[in-house]
Amino acid sequence: MRLDDLLLENKLLTDEQLGEARAAALSSGRLDVAVVELGYATESDVLKLLGDSMGMDVVSVQDAEVADDVLKLIPPRTVFRQQVFPLERQNGSLRVAVNNPFDLATLDEISDRTGLHVEPVLAPRAEIANAIKNHFGVGGETVGALAAEARPTEDIQSTLDSDELAEEASVIKLVNEILHEAVEQRTSDVHIEPTERGLRIRYRIDGLLQVQALPPEIHRFSAAIVSRLKIMSKLNIVEKRLPQDGRIQLRIRGREVDVRVSIIPMTFGEGVVLRILDKSKMKYDLRGIGMMDDHYDLWRKLILLPHGILLVTGPTGSGKSTTFTVRFRRSRTTTSRSSPSRILSNTSSTVFNRSRSTQRSG
Repeated sequence: MRLDDLLLENKLLTDEQLGEARAAALSSGRLDVAVVELGYATESDVLKLLGDSMGMDVVSVQDAEVADDVLKLIPPRTVFRQQVFPLERQNGSLRVAVNNPFDLATLDEISDRTGLHVEPVLAPRAEIANAIKNHFGVGGETVGALAAEARPTEDIQSTLDSDELAEEASVIKLVNEILHEAVEQRTSDVHIEPTERGLRIRYRIDGLLQVQALPPEIHRFSAAIVSRLKIMSKLNIVEKRLPQDGRIQLRIRGREVDVRVSIIPMTFGEGVVLRILDKSKMKYDLRGIGMMDDHYDLWRKLILLPHGILLVTGPTGSGKSTTFTVRFRRSRTTTSRSSPSRILSNTSSTVFNRSRSTQRSG
């Protein structure tokens, strides 16, 4: 029985809603996805309906533990592009979580490649996407493509010019994926750190640094990743012995995002810290960022004075720049900061250190 008939028979949709879902499916290509996105049925209801009609189990892969040899059975390119996730291998069969039970070509491809009978099970789209990211790593498909282009024994960092590699389309895509994933996870800082065992990437989310799963081959391209970030932030790609600071302006899904870039030499290469400021998430309200009433009243008295100096201190992400932004968006002010996280309108920001001072005007 067709899906649209099943939806009507089980009274999940009316005839009018089905017509709207069919129209929406012309762009997405899938009626079940359109039904969920329009809010006419939950994904769990649709998956249960499909599972019952097609004789497939509906499972959760949110906390799935999968053996490494099972993960290697399906190429990362297929995993990422078709959004399928291998779960377990048993008695000549491979259990694979899918969200699209109608994609028989992918299941046949997996069966031909592995020589195993493929047993598909249904799982929510978001859970499959998270499982893929957690087990295959950020940018797994792109890193896999890069590694496939290089010889298996080739040491990318020593035999290829990382500055030239930074201009390759695959490296550009990889860096963009890292930045996009950070913004989507509401990350305030990204730490890219070369270690003795390879590259480590950590996202600071809600104040806590969280280590991100990465494909094992990514450490071969760490120098190219740093060079690409230098190019994006207009820094000197040749200089590798001195710290450098720069800035990147991005537009992600219609949102303006500022990225402050700090690069510093470390024992096993250059480390990078990216400070992400999503302008669409900024709150221009002191009460909205948690300023207490008595502090707010005192602050208002101070800023109404005709002249003076205000000293605002605090750790990274505590709201120093936001505090000044709220008050001084319409007045001319000079601020002095060790490293401005945001260029404020009508404000001159002076960057200072022990040896020199550079002025930036917004």
